[in-house]
Amino acid sequence: MSGPEVVEGVAVHRDVVHLQVEGYRPLSLDLYVPVGGPRGLCVYTHGGGWLRGSRRNGPGPLSPTSDRLFVRAAQRGLAIASVDYRLSGEARFPAQMNDVDAAIGWLDGHREEYGIGEAPLVTWGVSAGGQLAALRALSSSQPAARACALWYSVTDLRTMPVIPVDDGPSREQRLLGGTVEQAPILAAKGSPVAQVHAGAPPFLILHGDQDKAVPSSQSSQLHSALLAAGATSSYEVMPGYDHMFAGMSDSTVDGLVDRTVSFLLSHV
Repeated sequence: MSGPEVVEGVAVHRDVVHLQVEGYRPLSLDLYVPVGGPRGLCVYTHGGGWLRGSRRNGPGPLSPTSDRLFVRAAQRGLAIASVDYRLSGEARFPAQMNDVDAAIGWLDGHREEYGIGEAPLVTWGVSAGGQLAALRALSSSQPAARACALWYSVTDLRTMPVIPVDDGPSREQRLLGGTVEQAPILAAKGSPVAQVHAGAPPFLILHGDQDKAVPSSQSSQLHSALLAAGATSSYEVMPGYDHMFAGMSDSTVDGLVDRTVSFLLSHV
């Protein structure tokens, strides 16, 4: 293991391979660890409609420097592992969920080596990555996630509008390998709303009310399901913002990152 780059009090380990499935590209993660040690370990899953994107894409509006927000989060005591997973052009669901589980297992086995210690697990995902973050938080897999944060996320594949991509199948159809009608069991398995239970960890859910790619009803559905099950959920609508909070100022995004980190750390 080569030494990390230290950026403003954060040890940054880039391009760490966490999984090599035979026949596929190696999957890597970037790990941001506070030099003084973290209070929590967050596995972050990027968006991109399961079609594109990478671990270098941070939350909010995409920019060449969006991964700076991972450093910001780590400076506040939350180690961040931004993980790659197989995209829908490479493999169908549940391969993506399996890849996230593998990343968490890898991290759990390398805690001392990378200065993570016993920091409890939390998850954070945006857009399509929010589906994966929520599914992991709602699963029975160990270690259990103590909390989950979602930004403009897909929560129910069964109620997503069918939006063709390049005059072809929708993002959800590419993920499932068919329509919801053709794969109803798989669609339910891939829908966090259908996995909600009374023992679910606390959720923080943010969504723009002008989102044209992922309707805000996706977030309100999950919020309502969590409350109905007796779980804890905080849902906030961001007035005037489209998908990925396009056009949001850096300072506002920074504030949302700080709030998200504070929420996650409050449950570890």
